[in-house]
Amino acid sequence: MLHIRCPGDIGEEALITTVIDDAPFTGFHARLAIACSGGPLLDGYILSIVGTALIGMTDELNLSTGDISLIGASALIGMFIGGALFGVLTDKIGREVMYTADLVVMAACSVLSFWTESVWLIVILRFVLGMAVAADYPIATSLLSEWLPRKQRGTLLGFQIVAWYLGSVLAYVVGYLCLTFFGNGSWRWQLASGAVLCVIFLIIRQTTAPESPRWLAQHGREDEAADMIEKFLHEKVDPQELVEPAEARHQGSIRELFIPAYIKRTAFCSGFFLCQVTVLFAMLTFGPKILESFGMPKGTWMDTLGVALISMVFLIGCLPAMRLINTVGRRPTIVWCFGLMIIPVLAIGIWPAMPMALAFVMLCLYAFFCGGPNVLDWTYPNELFPTHIRATAVGFATSISRVGAALGTFLLPWSLDHLGMGTTFLCAAAVTAAGFLICLWGAPETKGRDLTAASAAIRITPKLPRVRGVTGGELL
Repeated sequence: MLHIRCPGDIGEEALITTVIDDAPFTGFHARLAIACSGGPLLDGYILSIVGTALIGMTDELNLSTGDISLIGASALIGMFIGGALFGVLTDKIGREVMYTADLVVMAACSVLSFWTESVWLIVILRFVLGMAVAADYPIATSLLSEWLPRKQRGTLLGFQIVAWYLGSVLAYVVGYLCLTFFGNGSWRWQLASGAVLCVIFLIIRQTTAPESPRWLAQHGREDEAADMIEKFLHEKVDPQELVEPAEARHQGSIRELFIPAYIKRTAFCSGFFLCQVTVLFAMLTFGPKILESFGMPKGTWMDTLGVALISMVFLIGCLPAMRLINTVGRRPTIVWCFGLMIIPVLAIGIWPAMPMALAFVMLCLYAFFCGGPNVLDWTYPNELFPTHIRATAVGFATSISRVGAALGTFLLPWSLDHLGMGTTFLCAAAVTAAGFLICLWGAPETKGRDLTAASAAIRITPKLPRVRGVTGGELL
């Protein structure tokens, strides 16, 4: 349905858009961005630390190849379920309610990992950890996007993926130090070390944990929304001006992501995220194995600090992209970056016998160009969906992306062994090209738009009167 607000109608979205989107950037916004980055940082840390822990765990617990695969898959399966489940829940019960609960679960699972003696207990704990990590994405990023001024929204949402890579780099450095100074038996301490980060961010979040005023107003709690705005943005607002018409107070669900108004956005956000992560996770997980094929030395150093260096290149690529999305725009950044990402993987696919130094440069170029999609992974779904289904959309896109992560992680070693380097990288180029085409088809431009305008859906309703030359309805 096309929905046009009449001039003079000041509803919840119109007023909150003015107050929040045009607010000056303050220390409150910076502290909130740091607090929200805890989830992505812990995701990068928790998913990566298991890679170094497996070096010692394999011998002590006598793990088979199947056991190792199961341990690696368990967190990804948990993330697939957790993203979709907790995204919907976050839209229904609020952002603040779950803002710290998920970190408590992560801390508990990390500590319990120290005492594990069974493969199945490790698998269960990693599964629960995956669910908690995936839950934090829709919770924290939707809360952050609903507080940020429009000028800083893209940059600080992009910063969340930088935190992911920082967590990954930190995990491999910690793993390397543990293995170097305490030996392979330190794997229990490595798995438990995530609890330290959880506690740090729990403390930070306890001091910066406001509910989203957009969500409060959406659920008829205008007095609380006005109080939040006055407390954190120092703007006094009449609660009555935040009252939203009863018929506009939606209760979102995953099913709503597939109605005509949103289905293209859902397909775009999930599609480019899936294509990007399929190749990215394979590169991160098996970067050392790929480089070994070109003659790079192998061993503990390459399996720890070598992967940290690969993660660092991915991180560096995010830095210019965070600026580009606010200068040249979201759409040009993601389209050009996806197009450039095709070149290095295609080059390896065509010339799999290239010198090691050149292969290393190609992988670094891919990691650098990947910065554009990286910083838009959570920016786009937060900007393209309204308050009542924002967290649902982020959670759903995250869940779909983890299908790609699992496929890339488990198919790449098989493909290298059975199809060879050339065919494997040609397949990677094809997946990346599919992401490029999805971006050409569906990437909108949301640079500089307030959150309400960016997430507005246009739905056609027939037989509505003509308004100032516009036939067919209203603009949401």
